[in-house]
Amino acid sequence: MPALKHRTLSAAILDQIRQTILDGSAPAGTQLRQDALAELYGVSRIPVREALFQLEAEGLVRMVPHKGAVVSDLSLGEVDDVFDLRALLEPRLLAAALPHYDAALFESLEAIQGRFVAAIAAGDVARWGVLNAEFHMALYGRAPQPRTRQVVAGLLQTSDRYTRMQLSTPAAMRVAEREHRGLIDLCRAGDPAPACALLVRHIETVRAGLRRVLGQA
Repeated sequence: MPALKHRTLSAAILDQIRQTILDGSAPAGTQLRQDALAELYGVSRIPVREALFQLEAEGLVRMVPHKGAVVSDLSLGEVDDVFDLRALLEPRLLAAALPHYDAALFESLEAIQGRFVAAIAAGDVARWGVLNAEFHMALYGRAPQPRTRQVVAGLLQTSDRYTRMQLSTPAAMRVAEREHRGLIDLCRAGDPAPACALLVRHIETVRAGLRRVLGQA
């Protein structure tokens, strides 16, 4: 039981620190001091250190000699690395998952899409990336490739920060909403080829938007 409580505490602190990075409260270059965070959350430094190591693995922080954990810069190289992998792995998962779709899954996709549209309408930035990742993982949930799904879940988590940037204009939000709707409709048709083609275009649209945001179009 103590170990379970420790893991739960570490996970809660991880979520809190991650959120401060994703919502911009801790911008790139911010030093995340273990002692200050431990005092803020009223815990020892052990779960804070574990959370920072996990955030390093996610690419959200980097460990700098004599400074410790620092919020990572927004990197074009990382964008390309993440989106190259997404364009390779996500269509593979979608094609494998599609034969296993049923009415319950489509109902779930429609519900997520509804929440995504509502978050966009409300300007609820904190929910955009979360719901985007939830939508994509629901598309692939029936794929019989658990390791690939795990890798893609990590990529989506890493790209959450970028997704929020890319969805910073009404035009980008309308495109994302329209493409998610198109993916649902093509999946209903049951033909993986056009659904996977749209998925690749969707991923590349986000990448192109991020390049513009980062001034590297």
